[in-house]
Amino acid sequence: MSSCEFESLEKCLETHLPEAELSEVKRILFGKETKKLDLPAAAVSAASERDFELQGFGFEASPEQLRPARRTRVGLIQNQIVLPTDAPILDQITAMHSRVGEMVEVAAMCGVNIVCFQETWTMPFAFCTREKEPWTEFAESAEDGNTTRFCQELAKKYNMVIISPILERDARHSTLWNTAVVISNTGKVLGKTRKNHIPRIGDFNESTYYMEGDSGHTVFQTQFGNIAVNICYGRHHPLNWFMFSMNGAEIIFNPSATVGALSEPMWSIEARNAAIANHCFTCAINRVGTETFKSEFTSGDGKKAHHDFGHFYGSSYVSAPDGSRSPGLSRTRDGLLVVEMDLNLNRQISDKWSFKMTGRYPEYAEELTEAVKHDFKPKVVKE
Repeated sequence: MSSCEFESLEKCLETHLPEAELSEVKRILFGKETKKLDLPAAAVSAASERDFELQGFGFEASPEQLRPARRTRVGLIQNQIVLPTDAPILDQITAMHSRVGEMVEVAAMCGVNIVCFQETWTMPFAFCTREKEPWTEFAESAEDGNTTRFCQELAKKYNMVIISPILERDARHSTLWNTAVVISNTGKVLGKTRKNHIPRIGDFNESTYYMEGDSGHTVFQTQFGNIAVNICYGRHHPLNWFMFSMNGAEIIFNPSATVGALSEPMWSIEARNAAIANHCFTCAINRVGTETFKSEFTSGDGKKAHHDFGHFYGSSYVSAPDGSRSPGLSRTRDGLLVVEMDLNLNRQISDKWSFKMTGRYPEYAEELTEAVKHDFKPKVVKE
């Protein structure tokens, strides 16, 4: 069986382990069991008809005497591209709008308050090719581009906050950015956040197109909680998660595009570890499928020229600050993961473990200030 045929770790375990052992294995792998949500029959039927996976889970917090529960529902959407990579640009974008739009409709049926799409969701992940044309034609204005206007209509229609990661064209500065646009449930563009860390590894030739973002670690206050967006490669940088958390993020979304040969063993660990370390919820989203390009490309790694990036393995999931996580979506299918969370859990776990209270931030800041100087000398004791 090839990696692109293996559907999910969870299904493999459920197929081959006895129930008693399965329960214990899941406890060790995934933490405290998440409750399954009873999703509307109409939503389940619509997802089946539209050929995408639908799963729903919930994280609970302990009841408090002075604070009411702060429950919110998030939706993570993962999907394959709809048309071949050499189809006309506008046709590809329109097809993606249609596909994701019908998935958002099901999210609304499930009571989702905040939905996040995958990285640069309107286009193939063509940044492996190093070709500028035609891929830069997918770039749009974050403020009033076609995709942003499309998402504004969805946000107003469904009373839903939408996180829309796109290839942004900043016409004023003649610059492209990898950007996530955050749209309020009122339909207003709250703002945008740009990818802080750009990979230079394997086929990820993204610095050919855009450089590190300049928006810092912005947090967006919404009706449903304070949210941040840590785009793709930023998940490998613990301080990136940390700064979003220090700015007050209660939920950090990580829209991504990553392939199995490169990162899959790390995937289930990084967002979960960030949730634990920063006393917040994290949501990891990855695209699905294998995208083939007309022109061969190489990446200076000695491998033969090839036409595809590899298999995007989906497996989107949500982690809670107590170390528990939801099961992941399929590695092979389009999917919508609906997760209900009580944001009170963030403070409850912070009070229990006190990672931020016990953090030695002034000392870290002082030593980091020294470490970035050109004449820095590591503090090493030698015999």
